[in-house]
Amino acid sequence: MDTRWQHTTVLLNEAVQALLTKPDGIYVDATFGRGGHSRLLLSRLGPHGRLVAFDKDPEAIEEAARITDPRFSIRHQGFRALGELGPASCSGVLMDLGVSSPQIDNPARGFSFRNDGPLDMRMDPTRGESVAEWLATAEQGQIAEVIRDYGEERFAGQIAKAVVARRQERGPLATTAELAQLVAGAVKTREPGQDPATRTFQALRIFINAELEELQEALGAALDILQPGGRLAVISFHSLEDRIVKQFIASHSREVVDRRVPFAAPKPMKLRALDRIKPGAAEVAANPRARSAILRVAERTEA
Repeated sequence: MDTRWQHTTVLLNEAVQALLTKPDGIYVDATFGRGGHSRLLLSRLGPHGRLVAFDKDPEAIEEAARITDPRFSIRHQGFRALGELGPASCSGVLMDLGVSSPQIDNPARGFSFRNDGPLDMRMDPTRGESVAEWLATAEQGQIAEVIRDYGEERFAGQIAKAVVARRQERGPLATTAELAQLVAGAVKTREPGQDPATRTFQALRIFINAELEELQEALGAALDILQPGGRLAVISFHSLEDRIVKQFIASHSREVVDRRVPFAAPKPMKLRALDRIKPGAAEVAANPRARSAILRVAERTEA
């Protein structure tokens, strides 16, 4: 791994402290990244504890190979595969969502509009279709829908029209700089301090990696693998993710009454919401990318 691309783990101590309730339990780092949370968890686990990590990114798998602790293992899979660990098998599940700094900062990965590189954006560049490949064939309506729904971009229609026009006139987009320049020409106004391409790049990244769909599957799987008293800790970085996490915890934090059988006992809640934590001023000052982070913590009930 190229050591130029460094990552500062967000809400490191807060997440591990919220998660770890049984030092000899089995824990899951569902998004290993560069291993900040995993390393701190391992330092606090007991001799019989175990940590299982997941990640799609081959560079994350390469970084995980540096950890020689026998209590640790890594799977080259997305976190929708959490259910493979078996029901009620884990004491805690941690999810740190979004993109890691090395992915953003390395131009070769194609995540950033600030550095020119191939228009890729895949978490796992060995699998699936890149953003460039998708934009080369997608219909204008599809492009607009993705940018609007996943980027909450009010100029989605204009951007999609510009992408298709560019494709017809000069061939498909191939680099991040080409896309950023095209978006800048189509977006007429933007919030102060925000690059015009921010929402479009977010939308295409989320779409090409099926991030929201995978998150929903992973949350359901986490509920199944958690033991009673086990903790779920999720760090999100934008409103689309956080809304899914918030609604998931809320929907499982109340008793469910079957209206078709009014006299039947309600189904008990499966989660208990515990906390909502944001980075402090010192962390945000030291790492501006932490400013939008929200950590939500819930506990599996006896149900």
